[in-house]
Amino acid sequence: MSHVLAAVAWPYANGPRHIGHVSGFGVPSDVFSRYMRMAGHDVLMVSGTDEHGTPIQVQADKEGVTPRELADRYNRVIVEDLHGLGLSYDLFTRTTTRNHYAVVQEVFEGLHRNGYIISRTTLGAISPSTGRTLPDRYIEGTCPICGYDGARGDQCDNCGNQLDPSDLINPKSKINGETPKFVETEHFFLDLPGFVEALNTWLDAREGWRPNVLRFSKNLVDDLQPRAITRDLEWGVPIPLADWKDRNDKRIYVWFDAVIGYLSASVEWARRTGDPEAWRRWWSADGEGKDASAFYFMGKDNIVFHSVIWPALLLGYSGEGDRGGEAGSYGRLNLPTEVVSSEYLTMEGKKFSSSRSVVIYVRDFLERYDADALRYFIAAAGPESNDTDFTWAEFLRRNNDELVAGWGNLVNRSISMAAKNFGVIPEAVAPTAEDEALLATVRGGFESVGGLLAKHRQKAAIGEAMRIVAEVNKYLSDQAPWKLKAEEDKPRQGTVLHVALQAVSDCNRLLTPFLPHSAQKIHELLGGEGVHAPQPRIEEVEDLDGGPSYPILTGDYTVGATWEPAGITAGTPLAAPKPVFRKLDPVIIEEELARLGG
Repeated sequence: MSHVLAAVAWPYANGPRHIGHVSGFGVPSDVFSRYMRMAGHDVLMVSGTDEHGTPIQVQADKEGVTPRELADRYNRVIVEDLHGLGLSYDLFTRTTTRNHYAVVQEVFEGLHRNGYIISRTTLGAISPSTGRTLPDRYIEGTCPICGYDGARGDQCDNCGNQLDPSDLINPKSKINGETPKFVETEHFFLDLPGFVEALNTWLDAREGWRPNVLRFSKNLVDDLQPRAITRDLEWGVPIPLADWKDRNDKRIYVWFDAVIGYLSASVEWARRTGDPEAWRRWWSADGEGKDASAFYFMGKDNIVFHSVIWPALLLGYSGEGDRGGEAGSYGRLNLPTEVVSSEYLTMEGKKFSSSRSVVIYVRDFLERYDADALRYFIAAAGPESNDTDFTWAEFLRRNNDELVAGWGNLVNRSISMAAKNFGVIPEAVAPTAEDEALLATVRGGFESVGGLLAKHRQKAAIGEAMRIVAEVNKYLSDQAPWKLKAEEDKPRQGTVLHVALQAVSDCNRLLTPFLPHSAQKIHELLGGEGVHAPQPRIEEVEDLDGGPSYPILTGDYTVGATWEPAGITAGTPLAAPKPVFRKLDPVIIEEELARLGG
């Protein structure tokens, strides 16, 4: 058994999340984590809501509430949505805990001691009308490098280069359109040029990464510039240095503290288990965690933070940047094994946009459709390696033609026939070569599907699983057990149905990482007892260090099915099943498009 960290991008708590968000960070990380647990690995899946930064402050001001009140509201909404999708976090927390503050400050101090955080006087963007600092991402203009009209103040999405807001040509505030005023202010910077050699060495040694992620990351390294990690803000983690820690006008900025959340969430999880040092099994490069692996899941707009900036923070804290140094109190920390980035999901040919009503929030989706229907669409047709368009017509087709007519039909007819003709799982008497060939095909799926899942090829993995489902459907049609009505044919009918039910049981395991809710139902329809696919639960907890209480996602994932064939038992009672999946009426296409305004 190996230790596997599933580090999932932190959704920003300034509003509910839509299905485009969870297609990037949510469902892929859960499918991987569920598979790895079933395969016998010790998985730690962590994340939480990202709650600092000026966008929260701006939204709170609009709504006439405090930043904390806004974060509290959307933290709860997001926790409930991810719970509804069945995302199996060991801990889904938030960045406003005192534990998180302490871990962020420890990393900051370690980097500062090693000389990777430097002080500079720089030009900061101020809103002339409010006097408030404008966040980099709230300033847009023309990129001075490639000429792209629509570059942000921190990065150009067209050429990928880091920028400062003052670099932009014709900068404008996204909040109100005014031209920002640039004033001198002192801030701390992460000295990214101090990691060029270490990052290049590390990236050159990466194997198995998606080529676009590796290529994009390498292209950025040689042009790295110092990046500001503090801002003129009231809302954020205090700067843990003398003459700074008591100031209310400057805070550590959100991009720096959010990535450290992977570590702080692991520390919080360990503390909540009663073994405060348990996090080291996934993080300690010199101790228990030296053989652990870490996989980071996010959308492609987040690649630079996970493949360049977060590794730089880890290298600097561990004393392994270009200028060396000493590891902090946490010791040397593991770098990412792989950055698993998804592309973008669009909707009906358009970018998701809440302001333009081109959106469907997770909560609204789950009120009308089953979680596994969305999980299936994301796995089978999501933006794994290419931008993908979600259309209601394609969602309906995949649900009805594949999930219902393929897998659901196989489950329903095989259990129905066995329940009607035998009332139990019948015995297999003298299996034929055809029977054995089918079972061998299904058993082979544990290697083929599992191998694809381990390599983050989920679209191919679910395609392979559904190919095997089609083989079982074909077997049932070819053997036609419904025709074997004569008394002398009864043993053969029972054998065919036993083989079909064994295949259904094993296919259910192959599909469990993708479809955990229906997998549990099918397990029970086959007479199984206990937990097959463990689900997360929401717990209300107290802040470990005296802060306000909040909801978390957690769960016991030590129970459930394993990634291997498991024999069914003849004589197990069966009842006539209800359909596991819902066939959708084509009228939903018109209804949903009407909700989108046509």
